[in-house]
Amino acid sequence: MNTLSIGENIDLQPFNTLALPARARYFAAIDTTDHLTEALNWAQTKKLPLLVIGGGSNIILRGTWPGLVLQIALQGKKMQRGNEHASVTVAAGENWHALVQWSLHEQLFGLENLTLIPGTAGAAPIQNIGAYGVELSQFLHAVRGYSLDEKSIIELSAEDCRLGYRDSIFKHALRDRFVITEVVLALRTQFAPVVSYPALREKLQGGAVTAQRIEQAVRAIRQSKLPNPAQLPNAGSFFKNPVVTAAHYAELAARHIGLPQFQAPNGIKVPAAWLLDRAGWKGQRRGHVGVHAEQALVLINYGGGDADELLELAQAIQADVQHRFGVTLELEPNVYGN
Repeated sequence: MNTLSIGENIDLQPFNTLALPARARYFAAIDTTDHLTEALNWAQTKKLPLLVIGGGSNIILRGTWPGLVLQIALQGKKMQRGNEHASVTVAAGENWHALVQWSLHEQLFGLENLTLIPGTAGAAPIQNIGAYGVELSQFLHAVRGYSLDEKSIIELSAEDCRLGYRDSIFKHALRDRFVITEVVLALRTQFAPVVSYPALREKLQGGAVTAQRIEQAVRAIRQSKLPNPAQLPNAGSFFKNPVVTAAHYAELAARHIGLPQFQAPNGIKVPAAWLLDRAGWKGQRRGHVGVHAEQALVLINYGGGDADELLELAQAIQADVQHRFGVTLELEPNVYGN
């Protein structure tokens, strides 16, 4: 059995898709639960702050992390197939997009709208990832992980996870208190298409709607709008879609003809990209960072940018949208570091 290796003063630029310069006082890649337990005990003994990362696709790193950074690299999948659903247990370090491809190969359905979302399976419940009318919450059965309070691996039900729009208990009460090791999904054995988004419906015109066609259509749409982080460093959607009251939406729609809307449990969801387009942010550049020319929700590091420069741009965008529309934009990525 290989032993746990903890490095010192490690460059974190390769471990975040924005390619922002940052360092870790200590760093360990975790590929077994035994290594996870050992690393967590080591960090607690030394009273070190903990930062857990997966694929680095939803984080903004700045400065030097003063404690231990754990990159979760746990691998493996298990499946139990039933009549209507299959229970799929996925290790937290599995690549999300590869999981979607695997599920379709196994004739399991539900994740096809979530294709090409960057990151790992373990990060998916934290963000309650969603796209094109589907959210992880529709298929999550349970999450397993190490509780720093109980000092053991425990299981949380989907209800325990308190999933909301790009939100979960892992961003609040369990932030820095729980490390996800496995995600348990309940996937359908019978295909039930979700084609509520106009762009997706348009892409699927002509021919039968299959899960494979939905996956291909979503992938094509995403690739046409979202740059590859390996070629142009980014963190995907940088801002959440704001949810406003019906009265606020009516006031906005009266002033801004064509403002799209989507129903949300607590109001009306307005596309942040539409607001940024209307405000003229698409394609703007400030120093080493900027807004993507094809998708205003994506902020880019053109090379040489750091977290401070990126966040200054984000704050300018937030202030402008607040001024123009009276709408508050929230960041999707989490900010870590000093």
